[in-house]
Amino acid sequence: MKNKIAWKRIGVAFAWLASLTGLVVLMSFISLKESAVVCKGVKVYIPGNEYFIDRAEVDHILQVSSNTLIGRRMDHINIHELENKLQKNPFIRLAEVFADMDGIIRVEITQRHPVLRIMNRLDQDFYVDEQGYKIPLSNNFTAQVLAANGNIDELFANRVDTLHTKLAKDVYATADHIRKDSLWNAQIAQIYVDNNHEIQLIPRVGDHRILLGNADSLDRKFHNLEIFYKQALPKVGWDRYKVINIKYANQVVGIKNDGLTDSTAIRQVKPKLRADTLINNEQRSKDTSTAQF
Repeated sequence: MKNKIAWKRIGVAFAWLASLTGLVVLMSFISLKESAVVCKGVKVYIPGNEYFIDRAEVDHILQVSSNTLIGRRMDHINIHELENKLQKNPFIRLAEVFADMDGIIRVEITQRHPVLRIMNRLDQDFYVDEQGYKIPLSNNFTAQVLAANGNIDELFANRVDTLHTKLAKDVYATADHIRKDSLWNAQIAQIYVDNNHEIQLIPRVGDHRILLGNADSLDRKFHNLEIFYKQALPKVGWDRYKVINIKYANQVVGIKNDGLTDSTAIRQVKPKLRADTLINNEQRSKDTSTAQF
């Protein structure tokens, strides 16, 4: 019995030794084959329909046209160095480079996706991407994104960088919130920062401005504005107010075109808001309507 166990162990050990030897031989063969393979071409994949960077720019970064890659032995090409070169480009968020056994280098580019364009008070112009990084404008492509201007102090050093000021972060948070909501993405045309460093929204429909203030309680503020839009404005007209103030999370204040004000607040309605509680006949004759939710 003991002899059987001993022979079984010897057999297992021999099998492992044979497998390890085979693996070493296989790896040696692969390594030998790789050392003989030369680069035959570079294939670039850039998904999406925004082209801040194109194949020509990738070729330029990798120096493909000058034949620094094609014709070289694959084991003499530093793949990680190629990735690092690509990721220094401000429009590239991620670059992955692979080399296959056929001598083809494959490059996959993930571009940065801008969600906001900022023109600061010094006339510096730059994008902010979906990760909140500042990136420069492109000569190849203009992104159709929400624009913000006015008294914005955020500076741009013409390189990829994070946002530094609270106001710029609030503007970015507001733009990001708007783009993710189909209603507001269609309605809001521009973001403006006034002399008080408060955020105003310029709508596509209606001759008014929306005073947002800051980016606190965005869900609540836009919910209140949606109710005001759907239930109040259709009754009095889209051009009745010059300012709709939603900067306080629990109310909407409409300031009329004649500039007069009224501090009377409409009563709070708990279960469901009705249109006639937003603006009734008495408040229509006044200059400011305030709706509490």
